[in-house]
Amino acid sequence: MPPKGRPGSNPLTTPAKGGAGRGRPPSMGSSRRLISPGSSMRGREGSDAGVASQRGPVKLPPPTKPTGKPPTAPRQQTPDESASDDDVAFDDEDEEEGDFPWISWFCQLKGNELFCEVDDEYIQDEFNLTGLASMVPFYDNAIDMILDLDSPGQDQLTDEQARIVESAAETLYGLIHARFITTARGLKLMEHKYNEAEFGRCPRVYCGGQAVLPVGQSDIVREASVKVYCPKCNDIYYPRSSRHKQLDGAFWGTSFPHLLLLTINNGPTAFDRGTKYTPRIFGFRVRNAAEAAATAAGAIEDKDDKEDVKRGGTIGTPVAGAGAGNARDGSPSGPGGPGRAPGARPQSARF
Repeated sequence: MPPKGRPGSNPLTTPAKGGAGRGRPPSMGSSRRLISPGSSMRGREGSDAGVASQRGPVKLPPPTKPTGKPPTAPRQQTPDESASDDDVAFDDEDEEEGDFPWISWFCQLKGNELFCEVDDEYIQDEFNLTGLASMVPFYDNAIDMILDLDSPGQDQLTDEQARIVESAAETLYGLIHARFITTARGLKLMEHKYNEAEFGRCPRVYCGGQAVLPVGQSDIVREASVKVYCPKCNDIYYPRSSRHKQLDGAFWGTSFPHLLLLTINNGPTAFDRGTKYTPRIFGFRVRNAAEAAATAAGAIEDKDDKEDVKRGGTIGTPVAGAGAGNARDGSPSGPGGPGRAPGARPQSARF
């Protein structure tokens, strides 16, 4: 029996009711194609290609994610990193060329902030170095090292001698520095450091952060380390930095800070000493032993004077029976009273 349909319709091209795949087998000209569950992937790809050739391009599935890691590209340097590399390269070039002076290198070392740079002209003047040749070993080699000069026979020194020359150069520069900072040029350089408080500030509370100056307790090397002097409380203290405590005080000398203050103020310094701390216990001032003894002696003397007045005498009248030298008015006295010989009868006595 032929399939039912509308008159004039072709049952092969008209889809049947009740769902796809019902009524007729699929044809190449149909717009829909049924795939059985058991069909292979190759058959699907072939039929899809045939359909795509008729209705246009078909969207392909997204590419699968690669299993392995893609090769990493080399990391590009940032401008800061490239600039820092350039700086390091320039620093290496400067060190190789030897353009950095020894004096500048020495003063910029950590712990040498208290030094100023001595002018080469001052060091080259032999008059300024009088008496220093006998104070350091390898004097000529040390001077050449400070001035960046080539010493004859420098290559022939052993490692131990080279270390001695370096130590001698540092000691010699410190002694030259002590002389240089007392000149007009040196005082000017140190004044700038003092105004910027590069030497530190006074640790005393009542000085209010007063700037300090380096000072030595001796002008002889290896006798005392450097201290800092506060012009407000007029006292010296240990530097705060542990590196500064290892510096020799002779590299600044005993006269520098006072000479600088006289130069700045055009005369003796007149600093306000500020408030003096007073120890107290529960609000009462604590006195030291000397003050307590003086106060007690004054209280006893006042009590004796009051008792003399109560007896009818006058203040300053010696007590009867007091020995010589005990009279308060300074006159000699004996057992019988003032002006009487020992054993004399008192005038006021009655029998």
